[in-house]
Amino acid sequence: MGGAILNIITVAIGSAIGLLIGNRLSEKMQQSVVTGLGFVTLVVGLSNANSSGNIIIPLLSIATGAIIGELVDIQAALERFGAWLQRRFNASPEAPAQADGSVLHDARARFITGFVTASLVFCIGPLTFVGSIQDGMGLPGGFQQIAIKSVLDLFASMAFAASFGVGVSFSIITILVVQGGLSLLGMVAGNIMTTDMINEMTAVGGLMLIGLSLILMDIKKPRVANYLPALIIAPLIVAVAAALGVNIYPFR
Repeated sequence: MGGAILNIITVAIGSAIGLLIGNRLSEKMQQSVVTGLGFVTLVVGLSNANSSGNIIIPLLSIATGAIIGELVDIQAALERFGAWLQRRFNASPEAPAQADGSVLHDARARFITGFVTASLVFCIGPLTFVGSIQDGMGLPGGFQQIAIKSVLDLFASMAFAASFGVGVSFSIITILVVQGGLSLLGMVAGNIMTTDMINEMTAVGGLMLIGLSLILMDIKKPRVANYLPALIIAPLIVAVAAALGVNIYPFR
């Protein structure tokens, strides 16, 4: 859990700095910063996606996860939670609302976008999965990985908060739940997760990061949160195949 707490602190600090400097950056500069983050997210996503030993596994995971996610509509639930946070803690927009409520709507949309985007970026990736699980298992390498991730998230949260506002800071709730949950998983059943299971989970996370990069670059707006079940399905496929004695890596 120490890694999750460290990550929460760095994101909180980065978000605070981003909020302080955000008003000093022009809209064009903010857009350029977010687009630049999209470039980096795309490269990281492509790198992570190559972690798979058999691309059919991420394919099946993404397709099945999308069906489950769309049925449950995780994206909408996350956005509703973001809207509730905005009403509860940031009810007053920066500017007075117009008669048609446009300013209030824009402030809420900006808050939700910041919260959802930051939550997904900070909680999807190999450092999150591997680092948190190993941190829970008490392995020194796990905390080191989370420490590296925390430094990266510090700068990312600064850029996000400068562009999207205070909603980014509330991503610490997601970090606590996801990374804290993975650390607890590591404490309870860390040895269950094999290298292949983590690699396939990482590959699926990479594909989701590619989806997030499209949002950051304003190319397309996929409902990335609805693919979250794929992160569970991928290691399950590996585990089931191993239990049945099926070789899913024929080229090894």
